[in-house]
Amino acid sequence: MTIKPLADRVVIKMTEAEETTKSGIILAGSAKEKPQVAEIVAVGEGKRSESGELIPMTVKVGDKVLTSKYSGTEVKVDGEEYTIVRQEDILAIVE
Repeated sequence: MTIKPLADRVVIKMTEAEETTKSGIILAGSAKEKPQVAEIVAVGEGKRSESGELIPMTVKVGDKVLTSKYSGTEVKVDGEEYTIVRQEDILAIVE
């Protein structure tokens, strides 16, 4: 099954949380921060303005992005976890 987001929504797959700190300390499950960097899996067509004009998306499939910490709706498809967010919840593209 595939997910096709509508309007200005984006399907992202979160990166794994760090299991060790830079100094080598292994973190317990509760001490891990929720990851904010994700890879874009699918992109909607864009948002419509009040006049009906299509405003294209500024992100594309494959981009790595930084998202708001608790934004989006988490879904599970074929055993994989994804998050669906609006483009406005994407803070930056990571290069």
